Amino acid sequence: MFDGFEVTRREGDGVRLRVRHGGRGPAVLLLHGHPRTHATWHRVAPLLVAAGHTVVCPYLRGYGESDKPPTDVRHSPYSKRAMAGDCLAVMRGLGHDRFAVVGHDRGAYVATRLALDHPEAVSAVSVLDAVPIGEALRRCDAGFAARWWHWFCLGQTDKPAERVINADPDAWYKATAEQMGAEAYDDYRRAIHDPATVHAMCEDYRAGLGIDRRHDDTDRRNGRRIGCPVQVLWAVHDDMTDLYGDVLEVWRDWVAGRLVGAPIDSGHHMAEEAPEALVSALLGFWRSGEGSGRGGAG
Repeated sequence: MFDGFEVTRREGDGVRLRVRHGGRGPAVLLLHGHPRTHATWHRVAPLLVAAGHTVVCPYLRGYGESDKPPTDVRHSPYSKRAMAGDCLAVMRGLGHDRFAVVGHDRGAYVATRLALDHPEAVSAVSVLDAVPIGEALRRCDAGFAARWWHWFCLGQTDKPAERVINADPDAWYKATAEQMGAEAYDDYRRAIHDPATVHAMCEDYRAGLGIDRRHDDTDRRNGRRIGCPVQVLWAVHDDMTDLYGDVLEVWRDWVAGRLVGAPIDSGHHMAEEAPEALVSALLGFWRSGEGSGRGGAG
């Protein structure tokens, strides 16, 4: 995986993250979701490098081989604001003052927070299979609760999900080597079999139900929006349109500038299932002038 990429541990915002980075040209930050690691991008990253980009793929804090700081009663060490601070520190440490961000699943919430909190650093945002956390919870109904029950299961503290997951991680998480690729699958399995990682992933969800929602709701009340161009991509074979209908319409109140989007013929993990289609959509967005990644390497 990641032929020609360097693997390092970089300083985040008070933690150290394991990071792969490689290529030359405008910088792109790729942020994975739950329960994946940065290896989910192994089919995408080489294509972006071949297209003339520097690509940076960290494990988010708490995930894989990145640090797992102690939590607190508000779960603030696992807030998307804290994770966004890590990403900014990593990118600046690598010499990239302005860059494009692509976030999938939980990584999409980090990408959104990064663009909201640090607009000077982000030239463009691509969100894969997500709407803002605050928006999802504000619109929550029985259908959402039935389909996305894991948000509320992993978010519990009185009856923590860690005990259930750690009893049989492979039964809880059902990815396959055929879907992911053998090396990426091995990386993922090391992560889900580490109780410290499982706890940190649950903390991510606990933060989502509390402090992350408060951050989103505060921004919504104050009319704070993403200023750079935003691209929203959703998987045809997932449930975004079932839940929200017009996915772009959900995002309109969150974006001050250009908003574009399209479906990808894929299941939820589009970086693994449809890497060529995903890269084509990303490059088209950046090169069209709607979301130029050319703010790139600093």
